[in-house]
Order: sequence, then C-alpha cells, then structure tokens
Amino acid sequence: MALPRVAVVGYPNVGKSTLVNRLTGTREAVVHEQAGVTRDRKEIETEWNGRSFALVDTGGIDLTEPGDMAKAVRLQARRAMADSDVAVLVVDAKAGLRPGDDELARELRSSRKPVIVAANKVDSAVAIGDATEFHALGLGEPVAVSAMQGLGAGDLLDRVSSELEGVEPTEDEQDLVRLAVIGRPNVGKSSLVNALLGEDRVIVSDLAGTTRDSIDTRLEVEGRPVVLVDTAGLRRRTKVAGTVDFYAQIRSEQAAERADVALLVCDASEGVTSEDLRIGELAMKAGCATVLVLNKWDRSGDLDLEHERAKATRKLRLRPRVVTASAKSGRNVVRLIQIALELADNAQRRIPTSELNRFLGDLQSIREPPQKAGRRLKFLYMSQFETGPPRFAIQINDRGLVTRDYAYFLENRLRERYELEGVPLVIDFKGREKR
Repeated sequence: MALPRVAVVGYPNVGKSTLVNRLTGTREAVVHEQAGVTRDRKEIETEWNGRSFALVDTGGIDLTEPGDMAKAVRLQARRAMADSDVAVLVVDAKAGLRPGDDELARELRSSRKPVIVAANKVDSAVAIGDATEFHALGLGEPVAVSAMQGLGAGDLLDRVSSELEGVEPTEDEQDLVRLAVIGRPNVGKSSLVNALLGEDRVIVSDLAGTTRDSIDTRLEVEGRPVVLVDTAGLRRRTKVAGTVDFYAQIRSEQAAERADVALLVCDASEGVTSEDLRIGELAMKAGCATVLVLNKWDRSGDLDLEHERAKATRKLRLRPRVVTASAKSGRNVVRLIQIALELADNAQRRIPTSELNRFLGDLQSIREPPQKAGRRLKFLYMSQFETGPPRFAIQINDRGLVTRDYAYFLENRLRERYELEGVPLVIDFKGREKR
C-alpha cells in the first residue's frame, strides 16, 4: 500500500531533518550543524489523528551553489516535490526572508501542489511574530514552529492532515498493467491515448507541450485492469531547467519508472529520430518494457518501414518491436493494447532452469565462446531468479573471459528464443571463487 507523500523542502540548514524527526517522533533523519548533510530523499512513515502518510526529508536546495553534487541534491529534492501530494516549505524565521526562499516559493507555485510554509526556529512564544514576514512568499498563512522545542508541531501536522483530505493510500493490484505513453512533444501521444480509450479524455492541440501532467486513466481489456498514462513530451533536462515544464519532465520520467510497458510514440513523418532513441534508452534504464510506435502513419509518405525497424534494432539494446499506427484513422490502435499486454506478460515470465541450460548448449554450438591467453570461457549453468524485468545468473569459470561482444550475442539470442524483444534483461555472470 502506497501512502500519501509530504515533501519537506527548503534552503540548506533551515532545520528540515530536525523538523521531520520532530513530526515523526523518530531520529531517522540525520541531523548536523553543517549545512548539506542530507543529500538523498528519505521517506519516514507517520500518523496524525488517524491519518497515515509519509514525510519525505530532502537535501537543501540552493539554486546558486555550483558543482555536480549540489545539482544532484537539487534534482532529488525536486523529484520528491514532483512525487508528493503536499509540500512543506521550511524557512528560517531567525534569519528572515532570503532570496533563496523566494526562488523556491516560485518553483513550488508552478508545481500546482498544496504548499504549507513552516517558519522554523521560532523557539519561544515571543518570536511567533517573526513568521508573519513569510506572507510575502504568496503561499498562504505561515505556521510558526520550533523543531527543537516542539512549539507549533501539532498545528503544522493539523495543516498537513487537512491538505491530505481526500488523498487515500493506493492499493496495489496484482493483475494491473501500467501502460505509459511517452515520447517527444507533439508526436500525437494524447491523440493516441484518446484513440485507445475511444473518447476525448485528454486535451489535444497542435501546440507542442499541451500536456503538463501525467494523466492516469483506468480501463479494462478483456477483464484485465489497465492504467493508461498520458505524459508530457520528454525533452533534454537542460532545455526545461527553470521553466514550468521542469516538473512535467520529471513526472513523465517517473511515469516510465512506474510503468510495466511504455509505448514510445514517434512521428512517422519524421521517422525514428536521435531524440526518440534517447527516450528509448531512458525507458530501458527505468526497467520498462517498450514498444516503438510510428504514429501518424497516414502522413508517413515514402518512409521505409524496414529501414526504421533496422535502425531501432541496431541502436536500441532492447530491440523493441516497431508498430505503425494512426490515432486519426484508428490504424492498429486495438492491436497496440494487445501487444503491450503480451509484452507485460513476457516481462513477468519465468523460464525453467532446464530450458535455460538447453539454451546455453545450443548457443555454444552456434558460436564457440571466446578465449584469452589459451583459456576458454566455459558456461556451467544458467538460472532465472527475478521477473519484471527478468534477471538471470550464469555460472562460468572466469568472469575475466567474458567479452562485451559475446555477452551481447548471448543477450540477443535470449531475446529471440523467448520472445523478449523490447524487455529489459539483467544478466549476471558469476565466476567460480578461487580457493
């Protein structure tokens, strides 16, 4: 069961982790006087007046701090904000309003989520008036609170609980298939979603970037529950940094991470572009099975389908299936759902060990394993120990004898034999321990 999330964000060293510990009654969040101790997101479950939720402690966001680490911390905090139901912006009432607070408030307003301003370090009743300065952030009535003393903690939890009214924990359905429709802006994702649903559920426009949220729609296909997720167009992060599309970008990436299958939509009038291939790599890294959809096929002109299929096979490690479609004419729309469900089933399939060992034998008869310095790579046995995505372990004599070329040959043959085209595979080569 997934609980509602509350992201606790703010400038470095305003007392976020101390406040999270106070609100949860734990010491799970690391606290130190030095700024920047928290770097990754940490979720801590808590309960207030019968309502359960998860508080997400985040690293401090300083938009002016240089360096890759600061950039990574900011990204993690922004992901937490994008994934939350409510955000708590923690500010330092002792230090007063700072430019960094205003910049963060501006970002939070663009995220369109409920935001509560927690004016921290109000350590006595005399200092409560210090919180009023933060009205200027334009995020409503600030809550005066002291993470150290506990002053105002109950009031803050009351506000959080009130904002979470109507947000219920989500149940995980075993049979449920999450199907994300991803791709570049303006390739017809929303039109395709409407065609799949048979009704206009999402806004469609010729203007790129119309969809800003990842929109979930439930449907049933032959008695099987499916969640169809329309996403905002994916661009390079550098092109959307600091814009309203930044959170749309993160939500689209998270939709791929949560999905079982991604329909990667391309514009058939342009063919498979380098940007389409980049998005395909993103889906693979997210562990998401992928089908490549050449939409707008009615406008494809003299596009060579076999050339596009060969390009996808050559450039994408997943070797996804390439399907032509047209949201406008309805071409292959029903077939796309069927292909996606088959792919989801294949990603959850478990192959018996005896069958995998037969596969290893056949593989070696087709192409002899490599050798180095007179020693040849030997396969001892193979087994599968995870699904979704499938993960395999191959016991060998020496990992140092595995070449990149032969590892890819094995992976590609495995896909062909067990209909795993478009499914991410994890293959662990395990060498014998030296005694």
